[in-house]
Amino acid sequence: MRPAYARTAPAVAAVAALAATACSPTYVLRAGWEEARILSSRRPIQAVVHDTAVSRETRDKLRLVLDTRDFAVRDLGLHAGRSYESYARITRDTLALNVLAAPEFALRWHTWWFPIVGHVPYKGFFDFEAALKEAAALEARGYDVSVRPVSAFSTLGWFPDPIMSTTLRLDSLSLVETVIHEITHSTFFRSGEADFNESFANFVGHRGAIAFFCDAVRDEAACERARLRWEDTRVFGEFFASIRDPLRELYATDVPDEEKRRRKREIFDAAAARFETDVRPRLAAGRYGSLRPEELDNAWVLARLLYYTRLDDFERVHERYGDLPASIRALIQVGSSGDPWEGLDALVRAANP
Repeated sequence: MRPAYARTAPAVAAVAALAATACSPTYVLRAGWEEARILSSRRPIQAVVHDTAVSRETRDKLRLVLDTRDFAVRDLGLHAGRSYESYARITRDTLALNVLAAPEFALRWHTWWFPIVGHVPYKGFFDFEAALKEAAALEARGYDVSVRPVSAFSTLGWFPDPIMSTTLRLDSLSLVETVIHEITHSTFFRSGEADFNESFANFVGHRGAIAFFCDAVRDEAACERARLRWEDTRVFGEFFASIRDPLRELYATDVPDEEKRRRKREIFDAAAARFETDVRPRLAAGRYGSLRPEELDNAWVLARLLYYTRLDDFERVHERYGDLPASIRALIQVGSSGDPWEGLDALVRAANP
C-alpha cells in the first residue's frame, strides 16, 4: 500500500486531527503522547544554529527555516504564531502515516470527523502498525485505500509547531515551500474544506517560494528552479483533473459492477500511458518518475486532487492582483464566507471579465 507516486510533492498534510478526541481512547492517547514527546524535545532554533556539535547542513537548513518564517510573516502577511521557532529531532525517517480511502465506484472521500477541523479525508497515525491495520479494514469493506507518509504537519496554531528533522531532509526549495505551506494552514483553515485548504496552501507554498528566492534572497538558480517546479505542479493538476472527469462519467452509469471495474482499470491504464507520452515531456524540473498503473485507484487520484485542485485558477487570481500578499488576502476573504470554491469562481470571473 505504498503511494504509487510519492515524489509528486512533499508528503505534507494538516494533521491537527492527530490530537483530537473523537476517536478511540488508544488512538487519542498515542497521538497525545507523541505530540507531547515532540514538544518536550524541542530546542530553540537560535540555540541550535550556534551549536557546533550539530552538523553544518542542519544548521544551514535551520537558518533557512527562520529566514522563510520571517519572510512569510513580513512579506506575505501570514500568521506564524509561535510555530517554526524551535527544532525537534525525530528518531525515525517517517513522522507519521496518513490513511485515505474512497469507495470503489465513487470519487468521494471516506471522511473522519474531528473537533475544530471538521470532516477530513485523512486520518494520521504515529503508530504505523495501527495505520496499516486501519487501511486493511477499509480495504476489506471494499474501499480503495492510500497510505501516505507525512514529514510535517500543522496543529493550526494550537501548539507551537517545531520544524522536525524529518522535514529537514527535504531539499532547500521543498523546505521553503513546506514551511510556507504549513504557515498558510495556521493563517487560514476552513473546517470541512480539505481540498480547498490544501490546494490553496500548495499555491501559496509554491508562489511564496518563488517570491522568496527571486525577490528576497535573489538566488537566480533557486529562483528558476522554483518557477519550473510551479509550472510542473500546475501540469500535474491538469493531468489529475483529466483522470477525474472520465471516472465520474463512468461511475454515473448503471452498468454492472464488473463492467465498471474493467472500464475503471482501462481509464487508469490509459492515464499512465498518457503520462509517459504527453505529460512527462512537458515537465521541466526533472524529478518525477513513471506511474505504475496497477497502483492507481480512486484513493490515489483523490489524494493528488487534494493538493492539486484548480491551481490554474489560483494562478489567475494572482495574475489579476500581480501581488502575492494581495492575492492571499483576497482568497482568504472569499474562503472565509460561503463556499470557498464559489468564492474562487467569483475572483476568476473578475480576473477575466
